[in-house]
Amino acid sequence: MTDRPSTIRTLLIASRPLSWINTAFPFAAVYLLTTGRIDAAFLIGTLFFLVPYNLAMYGVNDVFDYESDLANPRKGGAEGAKLPPSLHRTTLIAAAVLAAPFVVALVVLSAQRPISWAVLAVSLFAVLAYSVRGLRFKEIPVLDSITSSTHFVTPALYAIALAGTTVTPAITVTMIAFFCWGMASHAFGAVQDIVPDREAGIGSIATVLGATATVRFAVALWLVAGVLMLFTPWPAALAAVAVLPYIVIVAPYLSVDDAHSGTANRAWRRFLIINYAVGFVVTMLLIWCATEGLFS
Repeated sequence: MTDRPSTIRTLLIASRPLSWINTAFPFAAVYLLTTGRIDAAFLIGTLFFLVPYNLAMYGVNDVFDYESDLANPRKGGAEGAKLPPSLHRTTLIAAAVLAAPFVVALVVLSAQRPISWAVLAVSLFAVLAYSVRGLRFKEIPVLDSITSSTHFVTPALYAIALAGTTVTPAITVTMIAFFCWGMASHAFGAVQDIVPDREAGIGSIATVLGATATVRFAVALWLVAGVLMLFTPWPAALAAVAVLPYIVIVAPYLSVDDAHSGTANRAWRRFLIINYAVGFVVTMLLIWCATEGLFS
């Protein structure tokens, strides 16, 4: 009989608590700043993108990546659980059961805005397509980074659709910049797994391009994101500097070879911490933008 506390703890680890904020914040910030209200849609959407969404995204991934994760030294902690086969079915059921009521509630609450249904559907499809057998977008180079970025950008796009926000040029540019940031982050994250991925026969943007080219590709995308933000109104343009910490921490790996690609995990761990610091700064900037009327 499965020990319930142990199962819950394992599922919690599988949902990557350190990354919860990366999906909940984009939704909550965009919805609150564009509507100016805390209502049922805000609360349900924020909770959904905080826990159920992440369990579905990362838990499903851990189930279908079990064999390769066994050989990956960074798995088994904050960066992902090594889910035993006995918990695979439980994980898939838990992910579906936890997410279902939130999805139903959001669909009902957005009856007047059917476009939001399409955005939510794309978001959920990307979550599953990344990992499940028969799709496995994570093993298709470049599409893996595109899909991963979709995981983080669609919560913000869903908030825009749910709130009925008018899509301005500034919002469009910001979302494109955010998408570039997401692709860069995934690409760099894939570098540390080049060796175990190749040994497991798993393809990725990093296994195909190689460590050096992938790191440089990630830096180029971060630079593009920063430049794009310069074309947004003041003070939003200040967000351009938010990409600099990421570039600084990966700079030492611009020439890393495939054999030493695993050392990039040091920068990846710093990346997870920097997300919180940058997130705080961006939050302050969003509040400033709100006071300037950029969201009204």
